[in-house]
Amino acid sequence: MKIVLAPDKFKNSLTGLQFCNAVEAGIKTILPNADILKLPLADGGDGTIDVVNFYLKGTIIKVIVNNPFFQPIEASYLYSENFKMAFVEMAEASGLKLLKPEQFDCKNATTLGTGEMILDAINKGATKIILGIGGSATNDCGIGMAVALGYRFLDKNREEVKPVGANLFKIVSIDLAKVYHKLKNVKFDIACDVTNPLYGDNGAANVYGAQKGVSKEAIKLLDKGLEDFSEIIKNIFDVDVQLVKGAGAAGGMGIASKIFLNGSLKSGIELVKNLADFDVQIKGADWIITGEGKLDSQTLSGKTIQGVIASAKAKNIKVAAFCGAIDFDKNYINKLGIDYSDAVLKHSKNLDDAMQNGYDYVKIMAAKFAEIIS
Repeated sequence: MKIVLAPDKFKNSLTGLQFCNAVEAGIKTILPNADILKLPLADGGDGTIDVVNFYLKGTIIKVIVNNPFFQPIEASYLYSENFKMAFVEMAEASGLKLLKPEQFDCKNATTLGTGEMILDAINKGATKIILGIGGSATNDCGIGMAVALGYRFLDKNREEVKPVGANLFKIVSIDLAKVYHKLKNVKFDIACDVTNPLYGDNGAANVYGAQKGVSKEAIKLLDKGLEDFSEIIKNIFDVDVQLVKGAGAAGGMGIASKIFLNGSLKSGIELVKNLADFDVQIKGADWIITGEGKLDSQTLSGKTIQGVIASAKAKNIKVAAFCGAIDFDKNYINKLGIDYSDAVLKHSKNLDDAMQNGYDYVKIMAAKFAEIIS
């Protein structure tokens, strides 16, 4: 019997690989000859870098770059010499995680450090870069990133503007003469799971500005700046940004990665599945066991379990889901395409017990599952 293990992490409890090890141990107590294949997954959020490295076997590169407020910090990205591929998480240099809540101020924040990480990866030899754009502290439409790569954003006096969101409305032209020459030789895939337009009621500033520390008045100014800058983009690159799904992701980094990097916006889980060669690896499997911390409505929005179900059903493979908690009833779970489900909270004493002893409970759940299918 071939069983594929393809979970996301249980945040603050189990990594994807720990989940795989627990399930394998539980199944082997009942089915010692089962053929177990471990393919941990992620959807582009926290922890994706560890899952990507499971497949790339790369090196963590540390580099001094600018944080969101132009202060030097050490940031890390993953580089695989064998594949000439890098995985860069925007949040490492330009993320909210670097700041205290009282420091949040996306109108004065920059993506410069993200561009500096990309530049370093290109100079290391990367010919493909996967860029994760979640968790940003910025709303600069990626101009900081672009400045690091040689783009120049000029005001009416032909002076360069400081690359922050508050200055977008000042830009009247973009100088492309000094764009880094190696940039055109690099393929970019952008892990992006939101579909917000650049500006407007559902745009970057209106939807995410408040949680990034700006007032209602500042949000209006940022939204107007994004709208004004979209006209510059249209004039120079002949792209109508409002037609690009995800343009407003990460304070406009969605459209920036498309325009300035010639990148392709893709689902995070699909990018990781491609790295794992997932659809080929699962051929001939009897079951795929997936899981995440909580099975709820967010699972249906491009998360790992949804990606697993899509691949499994295309090959008529049964799916089991082991989760920390499950918000749906059994009938609805079956409608989702999940044939068997169990939750740690059904076995643990309480939430703290579930978080602390997740490995042991998942192992118990796996043994119980193995008894049923045997």
